[in-house]
Amino acid sequence: MNFNIRGNPDYGSVDFELDTGDKVLVESGSMAAMSSDLPMDARVIGSKLGALGRKLVGGESFFVGAYGGGRAGSVSISPAFPGTVIHYPLSGTPLRLTAGAFLACTEDITLKTRFGGMKALFSGEGAFFLDAIGRGDLFFNAYGAVIEKELDGDLIVDTGHLVAWEPSLDYRLAGMGGIKQTLFSGEGLVMRFSGRGKIWLQTRTLPHTAGWITPFLVG
Repeated sequence: MNFNIRGNPDYGSVDFELDTGDKVLVESGSMAAMSSDLPMDARVIGSKLGALGRKLVGGESFFVGAYGGGRAGSVSISPAFPGTVIHYPLSGTPLRLTAGAFLACTEDITLKTRFGGMKALFSGEGAFFLDAIGRGDLFFNAYGAVIEKELDGDLIVDTGHLVAWEPSLDYRLAGMGGIKQTLFSGEGLVMRFSGRGKIWLQTRTLPHTAGWITPFLVG
């Protein structure tokens, strides 16, 4: 399998060239174009119960599109909102994704819904995350450009800008200092990461964009 990511950081998409036997699993509704004779089927990643959990609480589809297998061909995919597409090669160590970030993966990768605890419930990112597990190629997306940081220590992250992180990093939910800073700084609760590992942040957030557009929706 060969792939080419194009359009980053504004309108990222991925073109796949699949040999016979290659298969890529794609988030539902993300196919933009494909070869007319490329096999395609709908399937569940992992167990049906796990897929139902990802749909209900993880922001992902119950079914994904399985492209390829019995014949060579090409397929192009695009995420639902404009931004960056990231390729991450999984080699046995999981990668943790926020809800809605998963875009595609190869067959040997599975997704599991993880409850982040009560601290995640109030984080602004939801109480559940996704763990991508296995060996293969993982693709995830963000809104806007992506900042990849190699963390060795501590980092304060605005909850809406978090996309993915390696599970070697721990986090806790906290305020922006004292009560005054938390209530009146405009930041509210933040996530304080610590440890050593990579973290991916997005430069834009959908709630902030929606809030900016709303005053212009008159009539």
